[in-house]
Amino acid sequence: MSMVAARNTRYDCIVVGGGHNGLVCAAYLARGGRSVLVLEAAGQVGGAAVTREFAPGFRVSACAHLLHLMPGTLMRELGLSAQGLKFAAEQLPTTALSSDGLHLSLGAEGLTQRAPADVTAFAEWQGLAQRLAGALQPLLAEAPPRLGTGAWRERALLARLGWHIRRLGKRDMRELLRIGGMNVQDLLEERFESPLLKGALALNAVLGTNLGPRSPGTVAALLYRVAAGGGREALAQPQGGLGGLSDALARVATAAGVQIRTQAVVKRILVSADRASGVVLASGEEIAADVVVSSADPKTTFLGLLGVEHLDAGFVRRVTQLRTRGLAAKLHLALERLPQFAGLETQALRGRLLLAPSTDYIERAFNHAKYGEFSAAPMLEITLPTLADPTLAPPGKHVLSAIVQYAPYSLRSGWEGERQRFTDLVIDTIAGFAPELRACVHSAELLTPPDIEREFRITGGHWHHAELALDQFFMVRPVPGAAQYRAPVAGLYLCGAGCHPGGGVMGVAGRNAARQVLREAA
Repeated sequence: MSMVAARNTRYDCIVVGGGHNGLVCAAYLARGGRSVLVLEAAGQVGGAAVTREFAPGFRVSACAHLLHLMPGTLMRELGLSAQGLKFAAEQLPTTALSSDGLHLSLGAEGLTQRAPADVTAFAEWQGLAQRLAGALQPLLAEAPPRLGTGAWRERALLARLGWHIRRLGKRDMRELLRIGGMNVQDLLEERFESPLLKGALALNAVLGTNLGPRSPGTVAALLYRVAAGGGREALAQPQGGLGGLSDALARVATAAGVQIRTQAVVKRILVSADRASGVVLASGEEIAADVVVSSADPKTTFLGLLGVEHLDAGFVRRVTQLRTRGLAAKLHLALERLPQFAGLETQALRGRLLLAPSTDYIERAFNHAKYGEFSAAPMLEITLPTLADPTLAPPGKHVLSAIVQYAPYSLRSGWEGERQRFTDLVIDTIAGFAPELRACVHSAELLTPPDIEREFRITGGHWHHAELALDQFFMVRPVPGAAQYRAPVAGLYLCGAGCHPGGGVMGVAGRNAARQVLREAA
């Protein structure tokens, strides 16, 4: 969706980047009475949440390919359905693939058939997950409190944080405190018997991270996903791919009065009298604003667009040391026909297929990445979006989209010479479950972390902009000194995935940042 705005010379707010968080932030700012300009470097809005053609006639959600983290309250507040957002499929099933063809559907019926010993334990886990989500989700929906201040609002936020946890009750509160810093391997070993079930849950904990199941803090990553999703895996596929969501967000923003310019590359954030005062584009055009909000990643924002000359050395060091290297690749296959997966009905193929047969499998895949190698047996999340949305491919043809872990940003032997070998390895891995796959492939595209960095302007190609770990989370995300969406330079704010609460197609960071701006820049 390409948009061109009438060109003014001054705005109340400029939002740098038209990804989903930038669009959400802009819409809330405009509804708050601000004049807002969104500047997007690419030819279409959406950032990494776009749908694009990767082979003639074949389209795919370029990075993220499922929607499950955006709160229903946010979608209703923005009125996305009224602006054309439709879903090709909702409540998508999840199936854990097994080499023996006895796959596991993650649900009561599937567990009863395939892992009866875990039926009760899984129901208990889901109950705990929903209760924890109820306590943790409100913490994601607002700016985290600032430590070391006597301001009444910060004290109130800290008190509210304690109250949400205390309301869990003694038993659940103890369990949250016990498991919060654990590795997910230990948690799953405590609760479940089925390797397939444990592998599927571990995948949720490490997907998109530089972590393996035995890495400390992976339970926190799982709880983040649980809280963001409201305690359930409510997977949905927007009509037209994730780009359909971004287009609806753009229409919401423009309806609120936001002006959007695409192919507008911001070169520099301007600073006057120690305050952000606008931007200069790569074309040399200068645009003034009272507030600049960046949805770019923290390193791009502070080290690139702003410049270290406006920041103290300690802050620059913290930003430089942010862990931002991605470890997930994306494979797109254009298929001449639908391959048959042994042991799976078409209904299962409409959902999410996981190749993570055990926690040991995932840990071994992670081991390669520690030494700059790609995984010989990678962990995969696979979708076939054309089963629910045939418009993504020519009639009778299909698209396969797969998130592939682990694929290190800095491959020791270099991606240029290894791209095809890794692509073939992933295709062969999937073909182990769909023997006809090779004969169905018309063309393939592999996006490695460096490709994601280049195409979507994300430093390190990390989907969360910065590793989602305990030391880069909540009150210290992305770094101390910029954890409440505001930068050390007055008038400059962040609203991207590098902020609290983190990445994923959620939009909460954009909404939180807009509220912070409206509160502070009244």
